[in-house]
Amino acid sequence: MQGTTPQLSSASYFDRDFDTAAVKIVAGEFYATADATAITTLLGSCVSVCLYDRQAGIGGMNHFMLPELLQGGVAVACAGACTENCCARYGSCAMKQLLQRLELLGASRRRLEAKLFGAARMIAGMADIGQKNAAFALNHLRGQKIPVITSDLGECCPRKVVFFPATGRAFVKRVRDLPAGI
Repeated sequence: MQGTTPQLSSASYFDRDFDTAAVKIVAGEFYATADATAITTLLGSCVSVCLYDRQAGIGGMNHFMLPELLQGGVAVACAGACTENCCARYGSCAMKQLLQRLELLGASRRRLEAKLFGAARMIAGMADIGQKNAAFALNHLRGQKIPVITSDLGECCPRKVVFFPATGRAFVKRVRDLPAGI
């Protein structure tokens, strides 16, 4: 799993607003850590699931674009370690990869809690990908028996998320509301 998993983002920086080291992830990436590094992302219709084990001080965030990889209109499950045909752009793979990485770092699945963000309806009249992403994430977490502590999903606005995995704290800034009909 190490070496081929897009676990680490090369977009590390110092966040002046929060006075901390931070890592920015984009669609198809995830990041997990056992230190005080913040994880940030910008979401539209994509969803980020933030998972954390408060007791162990371990957590992470993913950023996925679509619920599942489809081949011929049929959902294809991840096999073994996700490969280039099955990557973290899809919720099914993003969740699997993040959970595996958290467990490798020492998190306990039974103590994990979740916070969900994103799933905006970016363009009226088009398929509501955000709603499908949100439904997938909620159903997946229910199936894994991971409680959702809070969520900010849907509506028509992109969001900037700053997540502190060691504590589970999250900050969300709605970037702008889009006028109806766009």
